[in-house]
Amino acid sequence: MRIKHLFILPLVLSAVACGAKANNDETDKAEEPKEITISDSVNREHKIIPGSYKRVVCIGAGALRLYSYIGDVNLLAGVEDIDNETLANRPKMFDNSARPYVIANSEAFSKLPSCGVGGPNAQAAESEKILNCNPEIVLSLYEDATKADALEAQLGVPVITFGYGQNGVFDAKAHNSIKLLGQIFDKEERATSLVNYINSEKDQIYKLSHETNETSSSFYICGLGNWGTTDHLMTAQNYEPFNIANINNVVKGLSKDGVQKIEKEKFEDLGSSIDKMIVDAAAMKNILPAYSEDRNLFKSCKAFNDGNVYLELPYNAYYTNLELALANTWFAASLAYPNTFKDMNIKNKLDEITEKFLGKKLSDEIYSKETSFDGYGKINFNDYVQQ
Repeated sequence: MRIKHLFILPLVLSAVACGAKANNDETDKAEEPKEITISDSVNREHKIIPGSYKRVVCIGAGALRLYSYIGDVNLLAGVEDIDNETLANRPKMFDNSARPYVIANSEAFSKLPSCGVGGPNAQAAESEKILNCNPEIVLSLYEDATKADALEAQLGVPVITFGYGQNGVFDAKAHNSIKLLGQIFDKEERATSLVNYINSEKDQIYKLSHETNETSSSFYICGLGNWGTTDHLMTAQNYEPFNIANINNVVKGLSKDGVQKIEKEKFEDLGSSIDKMIVDAAAMKNILPAYSEDRNLFKSCKAFNDGNVYLELPYNAYYTNLELALANTWFAASLAYPNTFKDMNIKNKLDEITEKFLGKKLSDEIYSKETSFDGYGKINFNDYVQQ
């Protein structure tokens, strides 16, 4: 009888093992990522397998920045020349400006081959250079469905477009792009956390500035728009950070919303009503030479005469620096309601924001950039021009 039992035992163990193997097979099968269908910023549908892409290329203004917020830079197969600061022959217009995603990842970017020149003058993708990077997926900020289809046919891999929207860090389009990246790279928890953080920051600023007993001064914002082409006349009447922070914008009655240039005479007419003026640092390139030539440039501006001109960090450098746009909103709110926001240190807040977006505290590196002019604070044009 004992011998029979010995023969039965292996059979039982075998059956148990087979059952275990079957269960493991079922578990493995259940854990395999499933193909899903997504829609990009120009409503093109793609079938993708989340988290399956190991060679990534980003093209167009702002694509690599968005990816850096969510994805693993170690998966990049190439970068545009503009984002590799070790190259001698490339677009250099942003080298002295703060682009936090480049500061945070400069070493990783420097080791990658070129997927194109990039920069504001690059109006089309360079398919041959992209092919040389052997990507498995391409993330594009060229929001043109026809061109995206053509590039996808050339490359033989998904080309997925993204967008920022008109209101940048506060725009639903930017949030959707972040969430879409989360889907593609199986980083949905990370993407949701970042979008929730942005909305929480927005809600805090809104609540504090709308429930305060302080009264906002009248503000003028300038230097908005494209890097290097903007000046003190480039402004907006429906400026989202001012709307969120309940700031009285002196610019009203324009024929349209959005960033635009007002006439010199319009600025002069507004001058006596401008209590505080915020200059985006991107405009200093053009403001300082203009002021050097004409010291009466701001003679009608109350804020200039009272020493209430302030500098914010350049929010737009190869598209929108979302983290800097958020920090700029905190800074504007603190200028409008100094008592309400007295416990907010803007440098510390900037560190908090960059750590949330990019995993690193970057205020020192950002402030040290030439065109940051030492960071947030009052600015005196006379300090930067020959007397």
